[in-house]
Parts: sequence; C-alpha cells; structure tokens
Amino acid sequence: IQDQEHQYFISYVTEIILNDLPNIPEISNSQVRIQICKCIISFYDAKPPRKQLSGYQRTVANYKIQMAELGGLAETLILSLALVENQLAEKLWVLKALQHLSSSGVNCKLMMKAQAASRICSHLNDVDPSGQLLFRSSEILWNLLENTPKEEIVNQLSNLECIYALKEAFMNLLMHGFRHYDRQLRNDLLVIATLIAENLEAPMIESGFTKQLILLATFSEVKIYNHLSRGFKFTYSYEDFEMKKLLFNIVAVLAKDLCAVQLLSEGKVILALFYYVKPNEKPGVHDWSAAQYEELQLHAIATLASVAPLLIDDYMTCQGNTRLLMFLEWCVGQDPFFGQGNSFHGTGGRGNKLAQMRYSLRVLRPVVSLCDDAVNLDLCDQGAISQLLGKYAANLSKEKEDAIVLEIQTDILLILSIVCENDLHRKELFGCEGVDILIPLLKMDPKKFYSGLGHNRLLFSTLDCLWCCVMGCYIAEDYFLEREGIFLLLDLLALKQKNMCNLILGILVEFCDNHKTTSHISTWRGHKDQTAASLLIQLWRQEEKELGVIQDSNGKIIDPKKPLVTSFQKQQGVISMPANCPSIAILEVSENMRAKIYSLLYKIGFENLPGLSAKDFVTLAIIRRYLDFKVGEVWNEVLAELKEEEFRPVTPDQEAMKVISEVTESVGKMVAALQKEMLESHQHQELQEEERIYTKIQGIHKQREMVNKSWENFLTRTSNYEALKKAKRLQEKSIEASRSKSKSQNATTHSTEIKGLNTTVTSGRLVTVESTPSQLTGGPLADTDLSLGKISVRGGALKKIKGVKVLDPFKKDSVSIK
Repeated sequence: IQDQEHQYFISYVTEIILNDLPNIPEISNSQVRIQICKCIISFYDAKPPRKQLSGYQRTVANYKIQMAELGGLAETLILSLALVENQLAEKLWVLKALQHLSSSGVNCKLMMKAQAASRICSHLNDVDPSGQLLFRSSEILWNLLENTPKEEIVNQLSNLECIYALKEAFMNLLMHGFRHYDRQLRNDLLVIATLIAENLEAPMIESGFTKQLILLATFSEVKIYNHLSRGFKFTYSYEDFEMKKLLFNIVAVLAKDLCAVQLLSEGKVILALFYYVKPNEKPGVHDWSAAQYEELQLHAIATLASVAPLLIDDYMTCQGNTRLLMFLEWCVGQDPFFGQGNSFHGTGGRGNKLAQMRYSLRVLRPVVSLCDDAVNLDLCDQGAISQLLGKYAANLSKEKEDAIVLEIQTDILLILSIVCENDLHRKELFGCEGVDILIPLLKMDPKKFYSGLGHNRLLFSTLDCLWCCVMGCYIAEDYFLEREGIFLLLDLLALKQKNMCNLILGILVEFCDNHKTTSHISTWRGHKDQTAASLLIQLWRQEEKELGVIQDSNGKIIDPKKPLVTSFQKQQGVISMPANCPSIAILEVSENMRAKIYSLLYKIGFENLPGLSAKDFVTLAIIRRYLDFKVGEVWNEVLAELKEEEFRPVTPDQEAMKVISEVTESVGKMVAALQKEMLESHQHQELQEEERIYTKIQGIHKQREMVNKSWENFLTRTSNYEALKKAKRLQEKSIEASRSKSKSQNATTHSTEIKGLNTTVTSGRLVTVESTPSQLTGGPLADTDLSLGKISVRGGALKKIKGVKVLDPFKKDSVSIK
C-alpha cells in the first residue's frame, strides 16, 4: 500500500474504531486486528514529533486520543486479550497498543476496571521466543501501578495464579538471563513482587516465592545447599548490586508478616545480615567496591533493625550484642575511614562513620525494648553502659549539631533508659558520669524545640533517661541536686509546654522522696522572682481551664458537690463499668496534671508559701482538698451507677453512702466559704491600702501648700519692709512668750539679740556676706592707689589681672546677708 493510501486507510480505520469500539473483539481477520493495533499506536507515536506538527494536526491527534479515552478503547483491548490468547503475533500487537494506552491515567483506570493487572500477569510465561511479551507486560503493570491506586492493582495481583507466574518469570530470568536487558527486567519484576509482599493477604508463602526470595537474599553470605547454588552466581555488576539491595528490602517487608518469621529463621537471615556488621577490611577487584559495600552494609544493618526483634534467639546465637558493640567501638575509633554517604541510608555520613553508628543503634534500640532479661544482662555484662556514656556521648559532643547526631544521642539515651530501669546496680554504673551528660541537655535553648532537627525528641529522651537512670540511686540523685538539676527542671516547667509538663512534674514528685529536694524547690526563683508554688498554682488553673472545670472569675467553687468534674465527664454522663475496669474519675487522674501538682505541693507543704497572690490562695484552697474531693467524686460515681442499674444497697450501706456524700458536699461548702472569706479579706486589705495611699497623697499636697505659703511669706518680708518689721515684732513676742517667767535672784541675764537687726531668721554675731564677684568689682582694693597695679586679692593672695572693669558705686557696695 502506498503512503497516501496507507494514510487514508488509517484514517478510515480510525473512524471505524472510534465509532464502533465495542465491536473490536468480534473482528476475526488477523491482518485487520494487527492493522487496528497499528492505527491505535499511531495515535501516540506520531511522526514527525507532535511538537513539530501544525496546530490543526496537533488538534486532530489530541482529538483521536481523547476519543479513544472516552470510548473505552483500553478496556476493550484488555477484553480482547482472551480472543488472541493463542495468536502470538496479534497478542504482541495488542500488548504494544496497551503499552501506549497505559501512558494515560484515564486509560489506566479503564484497564483497572477490566482487571488488567491479573489478566496480564497470569500470562507472563506464555511462549514467546522474542521476549517482547514479558517486557511489554511488565511495562504495562508498571504504568498501572503508577497511574492508578496502587492498593487496587496489588489486590488484583494477590492471587496464586499471578504470584506463580511472577515467580516463574523471575526465576527464569535469574537462572538463564545473561543480558543487561534481562537483569534489568528481573529487577523490575522483583520490585513488583515487593509491592505484592506488602499485602499481608497475598499468598506469597503458599506459593513458595517467599522461601526462594529468602534463600536468594542470604545466598552469598550463608553457605546452605539449595538448587540456587548450582546455577546462579553474583557477578558484582550494577544490576546484581541493585538486586542485592532489593532482596534486603523485601526481607524487611516479609518480616512484617509473622507467618514468615519461621522461614526467616530457617534461612539464617540474622547470620547473613551480621556478615556486614564489620568494617570492609579487604575491598578488592573481584568484590564490591568500597562505595557499594558501604551501601550494602548500611542497608543490611537497617534490615537487621526490622528482623532482629522477631528472631531474638537467632540474634543471641549469633552473639548480636557483642558484634554490635565491637562495631560501635570501630565507629568511634580513629581508624582511617571516609564514608561515601551516597545512598539513602548514608545520609550525613560522608567522610565519617555517623551513618554506621546511627543504624547500629537502631538495631540495639528495638532489641533492648523487648525487655528480655537475658539480652539486657548480656549487653550490660559487656560494658555497654560505660561504653555508651564514655566514648560515644563524648565523641558526639564534638560533632556538628544536625538531625543525624541528635538522633544518635536520642537513641543512646533511650537504650540507657531501658537497660537501667528497675536495676540499682546499673543506675550506679550510670552514676555521676551520666548526670554530667544530662545536665547540658537540660540547659538546651527553648528556641531549638521547633527547629525540626529533633531537639524535642532529644529533650524527651533526656527526661526519660533522668527518670529511669537517676531516680532511686541516692548517689546520682545527690549529684544531680549538686549540679542544680532541680532548678533546670523548674526552668523547663516554667515554659509551660503542654506535652512536657506532665513528665517533668512526675520527675519532681519522685525526686521529693529525697529530703534535700524540697529545699531546692523552695529556693528556686523564676521570671520576675516567681516562686515554685506560684508556678504550680498557675499550671493548675491552666489545666482546669482546658478541662472545662466550672468556676467563677476568681477561681471560687460554684458547685460544692462536684468541684473537680470536667466538661468531658459531664458529657459522658453515667456509664456502667465492670468491677475490674477503672471508672472515668479514676482514669482522669492519670490523664492530667492535677494529681501530680497536688502531690508536689503536699511534699513542699501548704503553709508559709511565699510569692502567692490572693487568687493563688483561693486556688490553693481547692488543691489542698483535692484528695477529699476526688474520693467524694468516686463515691458519687458509685451512687450514680447503682441508680442507673436500679440497684438498691442494703440500709447500712445506703446510710454510709449518704453520710459520705454529705461530708463531701460540706467540705466543698467549707472551702467555698473559706475562699469567700479570703476574697473579702483581700478586698478589705486593698481598700485599706487605697486609703493609706490617699492619705499619703493628701499629706504630700498639704506639705506642698505649706512650702508655697512659706515662700510667699518670705517674698512678702523681703519685698515689704513694713511686713518685715511686723514679722520681726511677732517673732520677738513669740520668743518672749516662750521664756520662763520665774527668774533666779542672783542670775545674770544675757541678751541674745542684736540691736537694730531687722531679720526674721536666727542670727549670730558672725555674718556671711555674699558680695559681688571680684571679677566684676576688681577686688577690695579697687578704690585705692594699688588698683593701678591691677592687683586683686583671692583667697588671701595677690594675683595680677589683665584689666578691671569699673562698675557703678551701687553694684560695688551691694551685699547680700544670710
């Protein structure tokens, strides 16, 4: 067919396809089927490239694709696979057309509706000498996984028929594939198998695929005789390197299925993974390169963190603790090692061994979290506590503070917390050296909590380590107090971080068992000289506000029967609970901070607390009776449950419950009355203080008036001579009236007055004269002949001056007398 005729034919067939899509499966002619598939492929494989087409041509091409999507062409072709099952050439063309169609998300959804994944996967091993069928089928499966919900495609593949087909195809490529293309396709199928293995309902174990994958993952590290040892060998090519990583990954995925644990143990997976928990001593030409070995090493250790807790017996058989501690010793050693840091697991490990340390600790943490006594005892007997404290923490303090270093520090503290908890000897090993590590961490800048690097997790692990490793060991407790650790805890508590306060309060309550602690708490002062008691009462009010406890604006009790009941308890109402289940009132104790605040204030004492306001004392009255109120609340719940179940207690019990309820209510009323008295007393004190301040203000104003009046009298006396004489007469009269009237016969009376002096101030015979400055008058000798020498007297000495300005006689003779 000529090019023009061919183009006309394609256009004609396109019109047929777009107008009559449902009838494609009924076409019986093989050449027509193939030509239709070619036509469909031409929709997506236009020549020249679509970017070089004109606007009209691009519009036509897009129209064809859209019509194919709207018409359900992809779904129709999937259904037609059953008709060409025995015709290889037609099947390959249909798969090629589906391969192009699956590049569209719309077509993939249509194919998913037609169960494309299971239809295609079940025929992966059909006879095809060219190998195109397997390649195109895997490509279609990949497109379906990318363009549709992965879970739906995995569900379609999770049946025995598909898994058997996938297993056979993978093993065939593994044993007989020798080309670069075959190895890549093998790895693609392994990724699909991994996705299927994530579905725990997939029959991977029943098909035998799980066992084969486990044997393959441990093939080169554990010498176990199996059929793989006769026909397969790693070539250390890049594709085999990628397959090795994929095998480690699928082992971690299979470990999520508890049914596969026995197979993992039989395959000696733990032993195979521990093969990489050592430095690469002899990298050679016929082995993995240094970078490849490091990547496999980190991947193997990461997989070990998932598998080791499930196979703890195998872990102990392989001496896992010893291996990990020796490897950690190498991580902090001075051996020359330059990490490549190229892989995902090697992040942050370029030029150092931090990545190796990070993943080794990730293995230890879940292992010790099992709280297996034999495992933890073995770990401690090998000096893990001193090793973690002395070497690793010291080395980490020198590293730059980033997410990797913070994660390592966090894991170390968590491991120490689990190992030392409930064991006094191990706490003594932690001792002062451990406290010296915790103190700087407690001084962390609060601004770092939200940096996103993990400072908040590090702080929580520090507090947990403090609780588990220091509490109960008097030596460590006393040293922590000497380092002012209680002050640091209260500083953190003063930040009022909701997610941290409960933990800190619990630590402080436990610390109060040490009699030295209360003095430290009483001594502490926070911002604006805030005391610990004031801080605790503020936290109580904040907690009750969040819980929705009903109180008035001053914190006074409104309902004496239910002074502690939260809004959640009121919404829940009465719920009948079994006798062995705690009620809401009991559960509430552990879910908020009120019980811990009460316990802490009880340890400190409710009397003579400094730095409290009147509102604080009102709140303190409730805190002091917290235990009584809580007991009454529990009894009220019991009564409510009995009433709800229509159960009447015997008369003595009923009377006892009635008395308990009345006592609880009377305690509430008593506290409310005490609070009212406190508020009234405070109000009275405020009024008295206000009156005192007003009295002081009045005195100040009166004093100012007296000063002003005195000044006015002074001005009057100095400006009016008659007023001065009148004041003088009054003064003399007053002096005379104050003298004693009785006189001795032989006594001599001396006058204390200076005649002719009209002043109203007390005067003596010596008068201080303030004259005009000598710089202006020329000095006392200005009117004599000595003035020609231009000499002035200052302080009893003669001093020459350059010139004297002669003033008028009035200014020279004017003086002021004090």
